[in-house]
Amino acid sequence: MTDLKETLYGIARAIVDHPDEVTVLEHEGSRETTLTLSVAESDMGMVIGKNGKIAKAIRTVMKAAAATDGKRVNVEIK
Repeated sequence: MTDLKETLYGIARAIVDHPDEVTVLEHEGSRETTLTLSVAESDMGMVIGKNGKIAKAIRTVMKAAAATDGKRVNVEIK
């Protein structure tokens, strides 16, 4: 079983310059899990990427990780 919160946490910490300021909040719904990723304001551009490409890639990886357990996940970046 994949721990989605820890997976997102590890991905985000690898990307940013201030890994100590990365937080992930998890909210379990009836149909899907919502993960809210928060990073330092100066790292926001690194997580979102040019034209949102990095954010889209993170969401794709997280959806694939969730699918292995038959779950659905939504990633919000704040």
